[in-house]
Amino acid sequence: MPKENNNEELRPTKMRGVAFPKAKYGVILAVIIIIVVNLIYYKETIFSFFR
Repeated sequence: MPKENNNEELRPTKMRGVAFPKAKYGVILAVIIIIVVNLIYYKETIFSFFR
């Protein structure tokens, strides 16, 4: 039984007080950043399709 209680908190002691965001928010943020960077980088190519 005591071994199960040790597995509950796997983070290092200095990081236990840090609140981590949910993983799905990180994925959404990464996708948004990729889309924005691609829009900036390929702006002329994308707008040339609409002309």
